[in-house]
Order: sequence, then C-alpha cells, then structure tokens
Amino acid sequence: MKKLMMYAGLALLMAFTLAPFLSTLTTSLSTNQDIISGANRFFPTHATFANFNKAIMGQAALSGFVSSMINSLIVAAVTTILCLLFGALGAYAFARLNFRFRDSFVLLVLVTQMIPGIAVLIPIYVIFRQMGLLDTKTSIIMAQMAFNLPFIIWIMRSFFSSIPKDLEEAAFIDGLGRFGALFRIILPISTPGLFATGVFAFMNSWNDFLTPLVLTSSQVAKTMPVAINEFLGRFTVDYGLLAAAGFIGIIPPILIILFFQRYLIEGLTAGAVK
Repeated sequence: MKKLMMYAGLALLMAFTLAPFLSTLTTSLSTNQDIISGANRFFPTHATFANFNKAIMGQAALSGFVSSMINSLIVAAVTTILCLLFGALGAYAFARLNFRFRDSFVLLVLVTQMIPGIAVLIPIYVIFRQMGLLDTKTSIIMAQMAFNLPFIIWIMRSFFSSIPKDLEEAAFIDGLGRFGALFRIILPISTPGLFATGVFAFMNSWNDFLTPLVLTSSQVAKTMPVAINEFLGRFTVDYGLLAAAGFIGIIPPILIILFFQRYLIEGLTAGAVK
C-alpha cells in the first residue's frame, strides 16, 4: 500500500508537471476553429501540422521566427559560457583568497539579486545607447550576464568551499600554480555545480523576454520570446501558431538537458580520488 501510494503521488505530480506541455502540443496540432470551440480540450479533433509549417516556413518564418531562434541559441550559449568562466573565477576568489572586505563583497553580490531586473533596464538601455550597442546581440549578452553572474558566483562559491584545501596544497607541491589547480583539480570536481549553474544560466537567457524587448528593435538581434510575442494581432490571435512556435521553443532546452544528463550523473558519482 505504501508503494502504491508513492507511485500514485508520483503519477499525479508528473501529470501536473506535463499538463502545460501536453496542452501546448494539443493546441499546436489543432485548427483555430477547434481551439475556439473547445473541441480540442484533451486531444485534437482534426490534427494538423499546418501551424508548424507556418512557424518554420510560412507566415512566422517570414516575420523572422527562424532567425530569432538562431539569435536565442547564440545569445544563450555565449551567455552561459561567459557566465561559467567569469563566475568560476569570481567564486574561486571568494572561496579561497583572503582579502579585505571579502565577506562584505559576497553579501553585496547577493544583494544585487534582490533588485528587480525591470528596475535597472532603463539605465541599461541608456548606457547601451550611449555605447552604440542597441539592437545587437552583444548588448543582450552583457545585460543577461549582469543578471546571471551574481547567482552563479554565490552557488559556485559554496561548491568550492566544500572541497578540501588539501587537494590544492597537493597540487601546489606537484608544481601547479593557482590557475592550474583551479582548472585541473577544482573545476573537474565541481562538475555538478558547473552543469547546474550552466543550465540555470541557459534557461534564464533562453526564456528572457523583457531584456531583448527593450534592447532590440529589428530582426538583427531579436530573440525567440520577442518574436513569439509579435504573433499576437491587434484584433485576432492565431492560437495554433502561437502554440506551435512555443512548442518549438521548448525543444532546444529539453535536448540540451537530455544531452548533459549523463555528464551530470557522472559528475555526481565521480570523487576526488577517482
């Protein structure tokens, strides 16, 4: 009975978690008539791939949806890589180096996470306008790095602090310097933290809507969430096209997580001795 209740609870949790995705898929495979009438409540009455065709090769493609997907991939990938690089260096400095006001700086980094992003978007817009970086992927990457770095530094600092200093001291005795110990000893052991924070940075960048909306005005740097928002008409809404574009936007993060799942497990099971 205990096992039965456990599996029933897990099934309920999975149903609650997957319901939005299944609803999006059902809507994307339905016609607007079925959506408005409510005929596709659970399964599409007249399944069609016309909405996906419009998103990839038709109406939405002409409005720049495909190019916005490419922009989102570039922005999210570069943001994640740079955040992990600079975040690891900053976190290692806070965890291992002794300098004045270290703890105060750590708290200051955490305080920046308490400031709503919308409160600083206007100053960011003014700064990038003066620098001539508006409507570029560079401005979006820099802004998203500013939002993601404090969290990554805070989390990675905890991982680095949990690693025994004896490993670094042994590396120093063997001739490695500070950077050598970081990149050859500390980072491989901190694989779970790197992937966890990397997924966090990627998902934040991929799903970010407000920052690209404020900093871009053309298809040159417009990202996927902004492009999907533009499918909303003034008087009508193509729900099937919106759902199809949204479902396509879900696929890359799912593939990335599935691809790195094995490395996450390996990182969790690998120890310092191994």
